[in-house]
Amino acid sequence: MKKLKMNFKKSALLTTSLLLFAFVGYAQETPKLSDAEVAHVAVVANQIDIDYAAIAKEKSGNADILKFAQTMANDHTAVIKQAAALAKKLGVTPKNNAVSKQLLEGAGKKQKELRALSGKAFDKVYIDNEVAYHKAVIGAVETLLIPETENSELKDLLKNVLPALKAHLDHAKMVQKAFDASK
Repeated sequence: MKKLKMNFKKSALLTTSLLLFAFVGYAQETPKLSDAEVAHVAVVANQIDIDYAAIAKEKSGNADILKFAQTMANDHTAVIKQAAALAKKLGVTPKNNAVSKQLLEGAGKKQKELRALSGKAFDKVYIDNEVAYHKAVIGAVETLLIPETENSELKDLLKNVLPALKAHLDHAKMVQKAFDASK
């Protein structure tokens, strides 16, 4: 069991490292993202968590995990709708970019890993990933997306989403702690 716990921790660390590289590392190489690229990164980041939630809703039998996943699906869908409405209003088409592509590649690997698990092993990896993912997204919004955004309405949307992301992180940590305590 100890070896299994180590693998979970390594998995969460790897996820965090990949996300931070995609958000922050790439940003250091490319110091400027257009508003259209920022919008795309924001939509992609939200969609990734919706996709993780869908997997959790398929694979988990844990009530806390299922409730958390439903919250993620609902909240991140709402953010995408807000972003789409703002993009339409501003006449901006979100533009694919290297940061978005790296996020999707990392998410594809994590989705494959999640789909290969079941039961408590799935629940543990899912909630550990959610903690790591939300930490990385919050950091990216604060240090990359907001600073790179020129349009004040897009910047305000990103700033207004931060409290929800932080609440998601707190919720994920609470579920993680309860899950760890139940062992």
